[in-house]
Amino acid sequence: MSLFWRIFVLNAVVLGGATALLLWAPVTVSVPVLLTEAIILVAGLAVMLIANAALLRIGLAPLDRLTRLMTTVDLLRPGQRLPEHGRGETAELIRTFNAMLERLEHERAASSARALLAQETERRRIAQELHDEVGQSMTAVLLTLKRAADDADEPLRGDLQQAQEITRGSLDEVRRLVRRLRPGVLEDLGLVSALTSLTTEFATHTGLRVVRHFDVGLPELDQETELVLYRVAQEALTNVARHAEADRVEVRLSHTDDTVVLAVADDGRGTGVAQEGAGLRGMRERALLIGATLDVTSQPLAGTQVRLTVPVPRKQS
Repeated sequence: MSLFWRIFVLNAVVLGGATALLLWAPVTVSVPVLLTEAIILVAGLAVMLIANAALLRIGLAPLDRLTRLMTTVDLLRPGQRLPEHGRGETAELIRTFNAMLERLEHERAASSARALLAQETERRRIAQELHDEVGQSMTAVLLTLKRAADDADEPLRGDLQQAQEITRGSLDEVRRLVRRLRPGVLEDLGLVSALTSLTTEFATHTGLRVVRHFDVGLPELDQETELVLYRVAQEALTNVARHAEADRVEVRLSHTDDTVVLAVADDGRGTGVAQEGAGLRGMRERALLIGATLDVTSQPLAGTQVRLTVPVPRKQS
């Protein structure tokens, strides 16, 4: 039944009931209208309006559910759908909206994949240039300063040695940036070694205590999945250093028969509500690339946990 006929039938039921009451009820209207007759008419009108409103509320309930979903839907949380019941214009509208959501989710995932691929390519290019150009130039400067310091007399030697230490520190920072931009350990030694290197460097750089729990016998993952796990851990640790005011961070990598779970939890101040900043939305976009689920929980004074659950296809026996 179309929406027009549904509303028409609902109003017809109310008006028909009111007409039946006027026909068979022992009530008459005199001229001029008596007070008791006016009270009865007003009461009847009120009952009719209430009944009409209740029936319309029931009849238009699917549209209310659709409106609520439209105001809360988030393409970074796929799978939000309305149940499709019945026929008519309302059911067709719900089916069309669900189909639109599915299409938008696929398009968002495809566009995010292209953007993140371009981002990784640009990271590699910048890392290569930092390593080949800036790194080699600073190494040459460091060697030149060393030779000059060896041949110089005091107090110039002390100044040259100080410049040497500053250059060495800058070179170490450039190398750290290169490792963040292009995780060579991930490509060469795998996910566990890369996460170990990441957490060790994080603890050294921030002074926070990092506890690692990595399961043995992790299932074999493709390169894209390992990169997503690494980048999510990297972003989660960055958020801890910037916002959590924590003393301890736990990084856990576990697995079941069909999932691999990465969890990064801190003992910081928490917020009660996870803030949807650019970093968190970036993690959600990466999770969508591999069909993973990202859950973020934050409790006041109890810290924040980022949990990435990655489905692992079962091997055919």
